[in-house]
Amino acid sequence: MRVEFAPLNVPLRRRLQTAAVLQWVFSFLALAQCCLAAFVLLALSDWWIVALLYAGWLWLDWDTPTHGGRRSHWVRSWTVWEYFRDYFPLTLIKTAHLDPKKNYIFGFHPHGVLVAGGFGNFCTESTGFSRLFPGLRSHLLMLPFWFRVPFFRDYIMCGGLVSSCKSSLSHLVSRPEGGNVAVVAVGGAPEALDARPGALTLQVQGRKGFIKLALKHGAQLVPVFSFGENELFDQMENPAGSLLRRLQNRLQSVMGIAMPLFHARGVFQYSFGLMPYRKPIHTVVGKPIPVSQTPSPSSEDIEALHSVYLQSLMELFEQHKQTYGLDENQHLTFI
Repeated sequence: MRVEFAPLNVPLRRRLQTAAVLQWVFSFLALAQCCLAAFVLLALSDWWIVALLYAGWLWLDWDTPTHGGRRSHWVRSWTVWEYFRDYFPLTLIKTAHLDPKKNYIFGFHPHGVLVAGGFGNFCTESTGFSRLFPGLRSHLLMLPFWFRVPFFRDYIMCGGLVSSCKSSLSHLVSRPEGGNVAVVAVGGAPEALDARPGALTLQVQGRKGFIKLALKHGAQLVPVFSFGENELFDQMENPAGSLLRRLQNRLQSVMGIAMPLFHARGVFQYSFGLMPYRKPIHTVVGKPIPVSQTPSPSSEDIEALHSVYLQSLMELFEQHKQTYGLDENQHLTFI
């Protein structure tokens, strides 16, 4: 394979963009393991008292990821996220006013490999979420597993990440004064295994838990489609029924997290590596779907609202697809 190296005269601005995305990829793939190792080494060192004190803090703070987390506007506003935004580049598009006195569930599609659009738009201020939606606080839901890792949990909560368990989502959307936005990557880990350029298949037909909670708490539903999300990485071929896919499905059922074997470009060359391609991402926030609070929703209530949500998602995609680089004959598939 011929390796295409990056030119030596790359502007400093682009090098800083690459560095910003490199630290983000590292955070997703290895920072949790490094934090866990640091905690173990600290516990085994002469500084064990620090580890003991942190363990006490962890015990007292255990429920924070399910009770709204602990956002830090300072962390969300770091300059590094502006370089992260400009690498792709990443854009957040508002299509309708959202009343800050209400709570919302954003259904984010597609999941992609590393949810780059979800992170950049809703865990940082680089694309101007607070400016576009004044009075609203965004929280991206993440698997509960990651909030059990010492130090790492505190870092990710600073960006607005919270646990994706049912009690966490309920806590966010039941805030009496409103103003909370819970961002749910609806397709979850299974959809990540099919995230590759050109993919337009969404795993949503059986995903109705967020619909039920929206009804239970009267939270408004908002479809969100991130154009370009699946264009960032290639994946090894893993068709349904293949040995690799069976292994990935088994690991997912045991660990609860997806293990996509993805690849794209490198830091100093463009032929292979784990850095995403420089492809634009346009994350379009649709119109809110009014939801009447139903404390004990029936199956019929859930099915009816789910159908309305899928129709709104399809309309959002069809309305904007040609604006953001897709052909008229490209359509979403729901499974």
